[in-house]
Amino acid sequence: MAGERTKLTVSVRESLGTRETKRLRREGFIPGVLYGRGTPVAFSVAERELRRALGGAAGLHSILDVEIDGAEKTHASILKDYQVDKVRGYITHIDLHEVRLDRPITASVSVHLMGGDSAPGVKEGGVLSQPLREISVEALPLEVPEHIDLDVSNMGIGDTLRVADVRVGESVKVLDDPEIVVATVTAPTRAIEDEVAEAAEGEAVEGEAAEGESAAEGAAEGGDAAAEAPAGE
Repeated sequence: MAGERTKLTVSVRESLGTRETKRLRREGFIPGVLYGRGTPVAFSVAERELRRALGGAAGLHSILDVEIDGAEKTHASILKDYQVDKVRGYITHIDLHEVRLDRPITASVSVHLMGGDSAPGVKEGGVLSQPLREISVEALPLEVPEHIDLDVSNMGIGDTLRVADVRVGESVKVLDDPEIVVATVTAPTRAIEDEVAEAAEGEAVEGEAAEGESAAEGAAEGGDAAAEAPAGE
């Protein structure tokens, strides 16, 4: 939910480099960097602690109150970027950015389609698709929504919803082009294929009929010519 704050305790990294980061990961720690108003701070955080902090309702949009080496002062921060091991799927590095809670930030928020099973177009066999899954917004750090719900329960075949149709709170500003398509319901693929096949079959039948008529006319003309020819010729 918007406004969720979570404490995250980290330790300053005294040593840097590839060898040190590998050692940290082996011991269950994630290396990271805190960017903000001053000099960037290289830190490490226990993987379990990071999982707990990002596992709340706000997920990746949590406001993290970063506490460095047990100091009483905390740094309100957001998760700016992270890297994931492509094979094992765990986080290998994170970047945090210190923010002022009284100044707006930009964030990407996921869009959840609601009521898809009830949409008339889907009930008729149409296919509901979502070309755009995240929307860029601007809001105060504590006002960034966890996600945005978009009602698609009234969509019929051929209907389209765009960024302009997305509803957010008054404190949130949508930054994306209003004309970008977010959700659409298209006709069933099988039905389209059947229509194309029927049209092609109809054209083939018409073509065969035309050829048959041309052949019949040719035969008739040939017979008439033979009948008009003088005997003995």
